[in-house]
Amino acid sequence: MVDGVTNRALPKVEISIKNTNFKTSTNALGTFQIKGEIPPGNQFLILKKTGFTIVRLPILLENAKEVNIPLIPLETDFTDERQQIATIALGDDDLNNEEDRGDYSISGLLAASKDIFLKAAAYDFSSTFFRPRGLDSRYGNVLINGIKMNKLYDGRPQWGDWGGLNDAQRNRTFTMGLDANDYTFGNLAGTTNINMRASQYQRGGKISYAAASRTYTGRIMATYNSGLGLNGWAYSISLGRRFGKSGYVEGTPYDANSLFIAVEKKIDSAHSLSFSAIYTPNRRGRGTALTQEVIDLKGNDYNPSWGYQDGEMRSSRVRGIKEPILMGNHFWKLSDNIEINTNIAYQFGTIANSRLDNGGTRLVLSSDGQESYLGGARNPLPNYYQNLSSYFLRDKNPSAAGYQLAYTAEQAFLNDGQLDWDALYAANQLSSAQGGNSVYALQEDVVRENRLSGNILLRTKINANINTQSGLKFIRSKSQNFARIRDLLGGTGFLDIDSFAENDISFPGNKAQSNLRNRNRIVGEDDHYKYDYDLDASIISVFGQAQFRYDHWDGFLSGKLGSTSYQRTGNYENGYFPGNRSFGESRRPHFLEYGFKGGLTYKFTGRHVFDFHAGYIAEAPTLRNTFPNARQNNNVTTDISTEKIGSLDASYIYRSPKLKGRLTGYFMQFKQGSDVSFFFTQSMQGIDDGYAFVQEIMTGVNRRNFGLELGVESQIMPTLKLKAAVAIGQNMYINNPNLYYTSDDIDGEVRFGDGMARLQNLHVSGGPERAYQIGFEYSDPDYWCIGATVNYFKNAYLGVSNLRRSAAFAMDGDGQPLNAYDPAFAKVLLKQEKLGGYTLVNIIGGKSWRIGGKYVGFFLLLNNVLDQNYKTGGFESSRIGDYANLKTEKERDRPLFGNRYFLGYGATFYANVYFRF
Repeated sequence: MVDGVTNRALPKVEISIKNTNFKTSTNALGTFQIKGEIPPGNQFLILKKTGFTIVRLPILLENAKEVNIPLIPLETDFTDERQQIATIALGDDDLNNEEDRGDYSISGLLAASKDIFLKAAAYDFSSTFFRPRGLDSRYGNVLINGIKMNKLYDGRPQWGDWGGLNDAQRNRTFTMGLDANDYTFGNLAGTTNINMRASQYQRGGKISYAAASRTYTGRIMATYNSGLGLNGWAYSISLGRRFGKSGYVEGTPYDANSLFIAVEKKIDSAHSLSFSAIYTPNRRGRGTALTQEVIDLKGNDYNPSWGYQDGEMRSSRVRGIKEPILMGNHFWKLSDNIEINTNIAYQFGTIANSRLDNGGTRLVLSSDGQESYLGGARNPLPNYYQNLSSYFLRDKNPSAAGYQLAYTAEQAFLNDGQLDWDALYAANQLSSAQGGNSVYALQEDVVRENRLSGNILLRTKINANINTQSGLKFIRSKSQNFARIRDLLGGTGFLDIDSFAENDISFPGNKAQSNLRNRNRIVGEDDHYKYDYDLDASIISVFGQAQFRYDHWDGFLSGKLGSTSYQRTGNYENGYFPGNRSFGESRRPHFLEYGFKGGLTYKFTGRHVFDFHAGYIAEAPTLRNTFPNARQNNNVTTDISTEKIGSLDASYIYRSPKLKGRLTGYFMQFKQGSDVSFFFTQSMQGIDDGYAFVQEIMTGVNRRNFGLELGVESQIMPTLKLKAAVAIGQNMYINNPNLYYTSDDIDGEVRFGDGMARLQNLHVSGGPERAYQIGFEYSDPDYWCIGATVNYFKNAYLGVSNLRRSAAFAMDGDGQPLNAYDPAFAKVLLKQEKLGGYTLVNIIGGKSWRIGGKYVGFFLLLNNVLDQNYKTGGFESSRIGDYANLKTEKERDRPLFGNRYFLGYGATFYANVYFRF
C-alpha cells in the first residue's frame, strides 16, 4: 500500500476479507500477507486507514493458489478532513462559563466515532450541551496511548491539557457505551483512545490557519511526521497557537500555545520504545449564567466579568492551565499471539481560576486588646442584584424615588454594564492613603497536581476465534490546593481573614482566621491565603476480557476489580475548625470498585445485525464529593459510598451499499450516587438572619435514564448522501435522596425534617433530552463538498434547588412550621422549569486542490446561520429557599434572584485553510 499522493509506503493499513475473520495489517514497507484456509470464490478485500478512503477490492480465490495483489494507492479521505475540522470548531469550546456544568467537550469525546448518530451528536448536537443518553463526560474515559487522563477531582477529562493539537490526535479509536475495549474496562459513555505514537502517523506535514468567531479568533498549526524509517526511528512534532481578544461572548480573551513531540524507536521485530511530551499552556476568559432580567437588557453575548482598564479589555474571570504530560511506552510482541504493552505517564503543573475578592479589611484593636475588622465592600460585578433596577422596585408599592433609582440603574446598566476597574484601584489607593489594606484583590484558586499513572496490558490470541485482553492499572496523585493573590489592584497588602466571621466570645478574632498558626497575616502578590490543603488519591485496579468472533455471532465478557482511597491534609488550621478538624491528615476512606459487562452481536445476514450489551458497575465517588468542605476542614461526607450502575442497551443495525442505520434502546439505573454543591443563601432556617455560605451534600441519589437513538444514512447517489438522527430520552430522579448542610455558621450537620430532598420524578438537568436532525452531504469527485443540517431540540430542564425541596421550605425563620403555607401554591412555586424548543441550521463546505503531489484546501463551517437565540440549560437560585420569600419573589415583576440560564451562541463561523505535503 502506498500514499496516492507521495507514493510512500503506508504501514498499519488494516486488511480484512469481507464476511470472514481473516484480518492483518501492512508492515513498514506497506506489504502484507494473509494465510489460512480462506473460502475460495469471489471475495472482497477491505483496506482501511485513518485519513484515507476505504478501498473495497474484488479478488478471485482458488484452492491452494497464492494471489499476488498489485500496488494499491490510497487516496486522502477529505470527508475525514472535513469532519475533523468540524470537530475542532466544536471541541475547542470546553466550558466558557464559570459554573461547573460537567458536560463540556463531549463533542471531543465522540468525534473518534464514525457512527451515524454519534457524528450528529459530536458535530451538531454538542453546541447545545446535549448529552448522549443523559451522561456527562465523567462517565466517558479518555485515554492517550492507553493511559486514562480523566481528572480524579471530578472524574472528567481536562481537554485543555492537550488542546490545539488536533492534527496529532487524528488516530483515535472509540468504543461506544459498554462495548469491548482493548485498553480498559470502559464506562457508560464510551472510551476514546488517542494514539499519539510517532510510528503511527502518516509521513508528511501540514500547515493550517483558521479564523473563527466562537471562542478564539485565530489559530495556526504546523505538524510534521517522519514516518517509520528503515533505521527503525520515527518522530513527530506539532505546534499550535490559538488567540483572540474576545470570543462570541464578550470579554473572553483566548491565549493558548500547544507543543507535541514524539519519538519512537523500533528496536527489532519484537520491541518498540516510544516517548512523547505534551505542553499546552493556555489562558481564557470565562462567562457566567445570567438571569432573564440581564438577558433582556444586554443580550445573550453579555458577560459581566470584564471591563476596560487603560483602554484595554480586562477580564476578572480567567482560567489558566499549565499541565505538561510526559509519557513513555514499551511495546513487546512476544509472538504472533501475545503482546505486552507497558505505559507510564507523569503529569504536573497548575490550573488556576481567577475571581475578585471584595473582602479586604484592616485589624482594629480596642483599648482592652479586643480584635475587630473594618472594611469589606459590596460585590463590584455590574450584574450584582443591588445594581439592577429590580432591586429598587422590590417593594410591593415602590415610591417615586424607587422608580427614579430603578430608571437610573437601568440606564447605567444599558449604557455600560461592565466592571469598573478604575473604581477598584481608586478604592484601594484611598484605603492605602488612610493606612489600610486593599479592599479589593484579584484572587486565583489554584490546583497544583503531580500525578503518576501507569498500566501493563496483555493481549493474547487463543485461536482464530478467541482473544483476550487484561491489564493492571495504577494512579497516584497528590495535589496542593490553595488561593493566592494574583493582583493587589494598586493596594499595599491584604489581610488574610474571613471578613464575614463573627468574633468568638471566648477567643476573640479566632473564627476569622484563615490560619490560626499565622494570625492576622498581611499577604502580598503571589502569597497563599484563605486556604491551603493537599489531596492524595491512590487507585489500583485490574481488568480482564475475552472476545469471541465467529461467522454469525461475536461476543465478549469483561470484568474489573479495584481499590480507591483518598486523604486530605490541611496545611492551615482554620479558625472555624481548630485543631485536627482542619489541620493535618484526615481519615482515609477506601472504596472497593468492581464491574462486569458482556455483549453479543448476532449477524442474521451481512445486512441485518442485532447488538446487545449489559453491565453492572460500582464506582468510587470523586474527590469533590468525598470531602464536602475541603477548603476549610477534614470532614468526610457522611454515608458516602460507591455508586452502583446497571445498564442495558439493544440495537438493530442495517447495512447495505445505499442505506445504513442503527436503532438503539437503552436503560440505565444509578443508585447511591452523591453530589456536593456550594452557594450563598439567605434562607438557612435556624440561623439568626438566615444568611450563610453553605455546603449542600446529597447522598443516596437514585436516577434512571432511558430512551432511543436512531441514526440513518442513505447514499442516494455516489456523490450525495442524506442523513437523519433522532434522540429521545428521559433522565429522572427516582427517589428522594438524603440531604444535609454544613457551614462555618453551623455547628455540625443540619438536616431539615426527615432529611430528604423531594426530587422523585423530577428531571435531571443537562441539555435537551430530545434532539432531531436531518441533513445532506455532497462530495464531488473534483475535491469539493458541501453539507447542511437542520437540528431541532426540546425538553431541556433547569437544575432544581434542593433546599426548596427540603422540609425547610415550609418552615419559618425560627425553624417552626409556617402558618400561612398553601400547598397548592407551593406546587406552583416548585414546578420545574422546562425550556422552549429551538432550531439550529448548520452549513459546511470546502474545496481541495492537488498540486504536484501536495494538497491545498479550505473549509468553512457556519453554525446557527439563522442566528437563533436559545437557552441550553440553567438552574434555580437557592439564595431564596423558603416558601414565604419565594412567594414574594413570584409576585414581583422582576425577581431579585430569578433562575439563571446558560445561553447558546448565535451565528458563528469557522474558516480554515491548509497545506498538506
